[in-house]
Amino acid sequence: MQTKTYPLDQIKGFGKLLLNYLAGDQALKPLYGNTPSLASFEAQIESKKSINRSLLVDVLQDQYKGLADIPNLQTLNDPKTFTVTTGHQLNLLTGPLYVIFKIVSTINLAKTLKKTYPDYNFIPVYWMASEDHDWEEINHLHLFGKKIQWDTDQKGPVGRFDVSDLATIWKQLPSDIPVFKECYTDASDLSDAVRKYMHALFGKEGLVCLDADDARLKRSFIPVMEADLFENKHLACVNASNEILTDLGYSPQIYAREINFFYMQNGMRERIEKRGDVYQVLNQSFKFSESELRTEIQTHPERFSPNVVLRPLYQESILPNLAYLGGAAEVAYWFQLKGIFDLYQIPFPILLPRNFGLIISPLDADRLEKLELSIPEIFQDEHTIRQQFVDKHTKHALDLSSEQERLSNLMSKIAQKAQAIDETLEASVLAEETRWQKGLERLTKKMRKAEERNQAVGVGQIQALKLKLFPAGTWQERHTNFLEFALNYPNFNQDLLDTLDPLKFELYVMYLTQKDA
Repeated sequence: MQTKTYPLDQIKGFGKLLLNYLAGDQALKPLYGNTPSLASFEAQIESKKSINRSLLVDVLQDQYKGLADIPNLQTLNDPKTFTVTTGHQLNLLTGPLYVIFKIVSTINLAKTLKKTYPDYNFIPVYWMASEDHDWEEINHLHLFGKKIQWDTDQKGPVGRFDVSDLATIWKQLPSDIPVFKECYTDASDLSDAVRKYMHALFGKEGLVCLDADDARLKRSFIPVMEADLFENKHLACVNASNEILTDLGYSPQIYAREINFFYMQNGMRERIEKRGDVYQVLNQSFKFSESELRTEIQTHPERFSPNVVLRPLYQESILPNLAYLGGAAEVAYWFQLKGIFDLYQIPFPILLPRNFGLIISPLDADRLEKLELSIPEIFQDEHTIRQQFVDKHTKHALDLSSEQERLSNLMSKIAQKAQAIDETLEASVLAEETRWQKGLERLTKKMRKAEERNQAVGVGQIQALKLKLFPAGTWQERHTNFLEFALNYPNFNQDLLDTLDPLKFELYVMYLTQKDA
């Protein structure tokens, strides 16, 4: 695999907030802690307060029971052991390619930290979004142009879903993939299945998967539950950060509510709202008085699930964590949460964007070269690429802007003469100019379309290339499953591990070669 990297500001699609953060914009400093650099981890290690490590180890040992070759979880009892974390939903067969990028970025960060700070241990963690209930976002994958979907009528927290009815999925795959089939077949639920396949893929790299849907872990979070449900402490914190972002010209990604918890049982995860003196679970018959709700929290803390506003705090309160790696939108919404961390005096993790990537096959590399398209150019919209391509290769003059300028000058002179005769004639001249200018614009479009037809071969190749690298109009990494590459290139995952640098904030363009197959 050959690799080239490009600064993110050269690639269309990255927002100003992420770019300015990585550039060290001081105006954003109140919204995060230590800066995204290797040198910052020394201070982050010093700031990280102790957590209940033995509780964490007990939970992980229970979750990994029965798996072979598991990491040494007891290492987490050592106060010199820390985690670096990424999180994601429990996608079918890993989902889009960027999920693999997230995992590899996190693993490689742990390796880099160990080399830099050899007196400490660093464990890469995959935080499993097992309590998420957006089933339609994760019930499918895209592979070789085909959408493969698991249909089920199950509802509620997806980590608890029964996976015994997945037989239809295996028939839709292009070939038998034992690693996934075995992991799903032997699993007790979806969370267990995802843990098993992530362990099969990356367990040897030290990856630890944590499902925080656990009563023991939730019990440690009871003080935050009570502060949110009964004192509504967190809305003001988020609103204050949102105000800073808005004043700086950014749009907030998330919004807090007065109550930021769901009530959760098998088959159900719904928001809690206070209506008068009653706490109502939306779309359900569950109602609680304040005293009843306090009792429910103490008796069944596992039934309370934080939303996006408090999930990061939950994560950082139970992990000895130093950094969080996520996509651009994830990094952006963490900026809104610094005030909540300050409220509980929990260190804010170092925020790192996960590695971004584009995989290019030998055939597509040849197409790019023949079309003389650069990587930054291919990230532009198709209309712009086609227009630039046609302009570059045409033998004709397709731009009528000079003619439009001359027309404007001519009509200005005519307007002066007409106005000298009758002031009311100026409006008529301007109307005629507008009509003629629009006519020239229409003619320009017709000329361009005609020239596109003359260059139909090249334009068609551009369309085919955009469809391949940006399927369904979105980035390849957000759409295509990693198996599209791993099935033909057996060392694909290892090549990613050997290539991606989580502290190099650039787009990785990875060219597959015939020898990789």
